Amino acid sequence: MELTQLEFFVTVVEQGSFSKAAVQVYRTQPAVSIAIRRLEEEIGAPLFDRSQKTPLLTEVGELVYDYAKRMLSLRAQALDVVAELKSLQRGRVRIGANESTSLYLLPHLILNYRALHPNVLVEIFRHTSDHLPREVLDRNVDFALLALEPVDSDLESFPVLRDELVLIMHPQHPLASRQSVKVKELGSEVFLAHNVKTGSRFKVMETFAQQHTPLNITLELATIETIKRFVQLKIGLAFVPSMCVAEELERGTLTSIPVEDLTYVRTLWVTHRRQMTFSHAAAAFLEILREHARAHLNDK
Repeated sequence: MELTQLEFFVTVVEQGSFSKAAVQVYRTQPAVSIAIRRLEEEIGAPLFDRSQKTPLLTEVGELVYDYAKRMLSLRAQALDVVAELKSLQRGRVRIGANESTSLYLLPHLILNYRALHPNVLVEIFRHTSDHLPREVLDRNVDFALLALEPVDSDLESFPVLRDELVLIMHPQHPLASRQSVKVKELGSEVFLAHNVKTGSRFKVMETFAQQHTPLNITLELATIETIKRFVQLKIGLAFVPSMCVAEELERGTLTSIPVEDLTYVRTLWVTHRRQMTFSHAAAAFLEILREHARAHLNDK
C-alpha cells in the first residue's frame, strides 16, 4: 500500500470522478484508475461501486477512506515537523559539560544561540571531564565540552577556549597588594581545593612539591562556586580557572595575583562522534562553538 495510491483514492472520492481527480493530481485518468485497481487488489475488495455513473464507496471503501485521510494527514504533519526542524523553529540540543564550562562558558553561548533560535530546547548535562567522552559515545549527548582532549578514535575534537589557572584571595589578604608572589611564599597559607582530581590540581601539587613547599589544603569542596564563597569569607586561598572568577575580579570581591613560578593554561575541548550526522539544531549550536573558537584562539 503506497501513499500515492491512497492520495489518488482520496482525491477521487473528494472530486467525485476519476477524470477530475486525474487533473487534481497531475496524472492521466488511466494512471489514476490503475493505481486504485492495484490498491483494491492489495486490499482484496473493491473500494467503489462501479455500477453507478458517479463512483460510490463500498463499505470497505468507506473504511479505507477514513484511514487513508489519517495516513495522509500524518504524512503532512511529518513534513511540517521536518520543515520546522530545518528552519530551527523547533528541535533539541543535548550538551554535556563539566562544572566550570556549564557555569561560566555555556550561558553566554546559549544566550547567543537563543537570540537566533528561541524555540529550540537546549539541555545541559553536567559530568566530570573524564566521564563526558562516554556520554558522547553512548549518544546521551550530541557533543560535550571538557577540559581534556579525548583519545578515543571514534571521537573528533577541536579546542574552543584556553583558560589560565589563577590564585585568588580576599581583597584584604596581606598578599593582595603584591604585584606577584612565589610558590615558596605560599607555604604557610591555607588553601581550599576542588574535590575533583583535575589536571590543574595535579599541576599545583607538582609545582609545590618541586619547590619543596607544603601545600596546606584544609578544605576540599564540591563546587567552584563554594570555593569562591569560602575565599570571600577569608577562610583560605585557592587556585581556580580564570573564567570562573572574571565577574568577582571585576567587582572587586576577589583579588588575583600572579604566581611567578606556577603557570598552567588548560584547553577546553568540544568533542563529538566522528562522522556524526547532527540535527539542524545541534549543527547550528556547533557552529556557534566554532565561531567562539575562531574568535578566542586565532591570536593565541
